[in-house]
Amino acid sequence: SWIMIPTCLLEGKKGLIMGVANERSIAWVVAEAARRHGAELAFTYQNEALSRRVRPLAEEAGSQLVFPCDVVNEGEIETLFNHLSDSWGGIDFVVHAIAYADRNELKGRYVDTSRSNLTTSMMVSCYSFTSVARRAAGLANEGASLLTFTFSGARHVVPSYNVMGVSKAALEASVKYLAMDLGPAGVRVNAISSGPMRTLSGAAIGAGRSIYRWARTNSALGRDLRSENVADASLYLLSDLSLGVTGEIHSVDNGNSIIGISSR
Repeated sequence: SWIMIPTCLLEGKKGLIMGVANERSIAWVVAEAARRHGAELAFTYQNEALSRRVRPLAEEAGSQLVFPCDVVNEGEIETLFNHLSDSWGGIDFVVHAIAYADRNELKGRYVDTSRSNLTTSMMVSCYSFTSVARRAAGLANEGASLLTFTFSGARHVVPSYNVMGVSKAALEASVKYLAMDLGPAGVRVNAISSGPMRTLSGAAIGAGRSIYRWARTNSALGRDLRSENVADASLYLLSDLSLGVTGEIHSVDNGNSIIGISSR
C-alpha cells in the first residue's frame, strides 16, 4: 500500500551535522533542509576559528548543541558522542561532510603525492566516517541513517583531484562494509556522489572552472548542479522514505555519471 509522504520528512528526528565551515558548505545546505523538515540538529566544529562561523549558523537552525570535534582526534569523537548521549539519549541521523587534502598537492600529478598527505587525507576523508559510524551505532534509534559525500573522482580521473580521489574511493568501499556491519542493528549507511558544485570544498580544486564547464556541457540535463538538489536527495536518504536503502552510492549529478561520449 502507498504511504502518505509527510510535509515534514524529519519531524521528531534528531541529527548530527559534521562539516559546516560556512554558509557555502554542503553540510549547511543539508542542515537547512533538515531543519525545514522538522529535525532537531547538533553541530560540530574543527577548531575555535571555525566555531565563530558555525555557532551563528547553528543558532539560525535553532540549535544550542555545538561541540568541538577534530576527527583526527579519537578522544574528541568519543567526547562528542558522550555529549549527544547526555543531551538526546539516541540519534536518528548523521551527516558527515568532512574531507581534507593539502591544497598544494591538489595540483600536478597524483604520483607525486607525499606519504604524509595521503595518510592525513585518508584519516580525515575516509576513516573518520568509520570512527563516527561506530560511535553513532551505539546511540542509533530504529531506522537511523548515516550519510557521507563522495565524488566521481573516486571512480574516474578528474584533473587536480589526485589524493582526494583515492581517499574517496576508500570512503565508498567503507560505506558498503559499514552498511553490512550495521545492517543487523537497523542502521543504514549511504553516500551521495554529487556532481561539481560551487561550494567551499569545490573551490579548493585547482581546475574548478574547467570542471564546472565540462560538467554542464556533458550532463544529461545540460545545466549546473545546484546545492539544493543535493540537499533534497539527502532528505530522502535521511528520512523513512529510504528505509529499504543501504550501502548505496547515490549519484546526484544531472546525469554526468551516465555519459560515456557526449554528442554535445
